[in-house]
Amino acid sequence: MSHPSRYGQGLEPNPANHVPLSPVTFLSRAAAVYPDRVAVVHGDGVRTSYAEMYQRCRRLAGALAGRGIGPGDTVSVLAPNVPALLEAHYAVPMLGAVLNTINIRLDSATVAYILDHGEASVLIADTEFAATAKAALDQSGRDPLVVDYTDPEGPSADVSGVETIGTLDYEALLAEGDPEFAWEPPADEWWPICLNYTSGTTGQPKGVVYHHRGAYLNALGNLITLGLDGHSRYLWTLPMFHCNGWSHTWAVTAATATHVCLRRVDPAAIFPMIRDHRVTHLSGAPIVLNMLAHAPDEVKIAFDWPVRIATGGASPPSSVIERMEELGFEVQHLYGLTETFGPSMVCAWQDEWSELPLEQRAARCGRQGVSLITMAETRVIDQVSGDPVPADGETIGEIVHRGNTVMRGYLKNPEATAAAFADGWYHTGDLAVLHPDGYVEIKDRSKDIINSGGEKISSVELEEVLYRHPKILESAVVARPDETWGESPCAFVTLEEGAEADAEEIIEYCRQHLARFKVPRRIVFCELPKTATGKIQKYVLREQAKEI
Repeated sequence: MSHPSRYGQGLEPNPANHVPLSPVTFLSRAAAVYPDRVAVVHGDGVRTSYAEMYQRCRRLAGALAGRGIGPGDTVSVLAPNVPALLEAHYAVPMLGAVLNTINIRLDSATVAYILDHGEASVLIADTEFAATAKAALDQSGRDPLVVDYTDPEGPSADVSGVETIGTLDYEALLAEGDPEFAWEPPADEWWPICLNYTSGTTGQPKGVVYHHRGAYLNALGNLITLGLDGHSRYLWTLPMFHCNGWSHTWAVTAATATHVCLRRVDPAAIFPMIRDHRVTHLSGAPIVLNMLAHAPDEVKIAFDWPVRIATGGASPPSSVIERMEELGFEVQHLYGLTETFGPSMVCAWQDEWSELPLEQRAARCGRQGVSLITMAETRVIDQVSGDPVPADGETIGEIVHRGNTVMRGYLKNPEATAAAFADGWYHTGDLAVLHPDGYVEIKDRSKDIINSGGEKISSVELEEVLYRHPKILESAVVARPDETWGESPCAFVTLEEGAEADAEEIIEYCRQHLARFKVPRRIVFCELPKTATGKIQKYVLREQAKEI
């Protein structure tokens, strides 16, 4: 017999035993425990300790508060991976305001839409992107406080002749603030902390709302998963504007590790930075791994310490994983979405995999894996019945999530929010199989599965084969209308620099590695179109395939 009253009276939550979770507290702790530890490295001139970083963030928060910014106000930042963007991840939430990081690769019309839809009260813009910011403001209906950020290590460091659009400079704004500015976490840990916009491959992007609780928990999940600690040095190859750097903006600080900033991804810069700063961790989409794996030999630099690179998004081809391991990187495959604060699954390493041949080991590493420690539950379900699919590695279903690291919902879009949370699960739209060992492996997005004569063909499987062709740098496969089969695979490929191949050579290669009905009927050689976050725009390719 249960006695709930026994644990009720006098045992209610109180300020001593219940404090709202917020990732901002990671910074105050780091500054208290390791005030002199280097928090931020940027270029040759910037070395900021945790005590200094905390003071700068409090100055920014105090300056914004002095200008009327408070709970629920949106502060937008248009900048690459620079210290100001990292500081905003702490200063803005200190006020209960909402941070909106904007993709620097977006066109001005999309930036204008984001400023309007998110109701930005402040825009901090890196001067390199002043033209985009100005055009966006001209198209926008908002009149925010505009702050110019001039990066001392950036291309606009020489302010003479640099276009500025703001009413004041970032450092001048900080000078208005108090380094001892008093703040506290929001009373409700489910209070919004960030507003991130999806890539908007069709129609306008959706505004994904994060909460303090999810940001705190996902940061700790990343810290555990990546093995971050106080001796780690994290190189920012992943955009901080993308899912708030997969929550690593907070995770690295939680570990009291060092943030090594990087304005743009360039293998010629990345390899020397790994060497010079003894980088231990970095992250990036498969395209980043592809760039590093295919970098010219004269750019590559060997290192004799472990460097872990976490990758997410589409499964990286096993051939790329092989090349990265040969270079000395430890590849860790993550899976996640904007709606899940970045990583929600990890391909957790099994000891017995170490004994497998490299090709088999790389194939295992390419799976999406199991739930991150901070995600409550993940299933692969039948899209019609909603029942879990059998763990046979063959039956395709949809990945769904449930947990504290799922978004609050889509801003001003209750219909899309309701659809995403149907039946009490977050529906990812990604199709996958569940292997007997409990590991999930993506086969496709719902819209990317090719239905050929009643047979479902995974475009991911075909792309994996194409990536293994020694002359192919990138590949994407989409459905093409077919009079006989309804749909048939059409492959778009980019060749390695200097390589030559014709369609028949590629098709014959596919015949040797695929069932006959899966072989692409058309091969198109081209540069693949990509979104602002580097994802291949398959919807563009599908339209092109209709005309072939």
